[in-house]
Amino acid sequence: MKDYPQEYYEFFVHFNEGDYYTCHDLLEEMWMTDKGNLFFKGLLQMSVAIYHYEYGNVKGARLMMKAAHEYLQAYRPKHWGLDLETVYIFIDKCLTIIPQHIDRVPFENVKELPTLPNLYLYLEE
Repeated sequence: MKDYPQEYYEFFVHFNEGDYYTCHDLLEEMWMTDKGNLFFKGLLQMSVAIYHYEYGNVKGARLMMKAAHEYLQAYRPKHWGLDLETVYIFIDKCLTIIPQHIDRVPFENVKELPTLPNLYLYLEE
């Protein structure tokens, strides 16, 4: 089995627990050491998109999810033990669910937004 950075393993745990803010920090740490790595950047943008959406920043969520879609494209179908086809199904669903006509909702109204699908990530090696 490939030996990944500890932050990568921790990313999976935090993502599956719904702790998207910590995911951002973990991925950013890896991305900062390898700025050309759009795989890290794509996963980072996807995590940030979910985080924004949960706090009512619908426009930010939309933009970050579109960026993730673009950044991860070159790494399909599988990269670093992650099945990106499953990730793409999730991203595509999110892009159809995230409202196009709303930029922001107050935090107390977030529950009124359509719910994003669940995605659980795991290493396939």
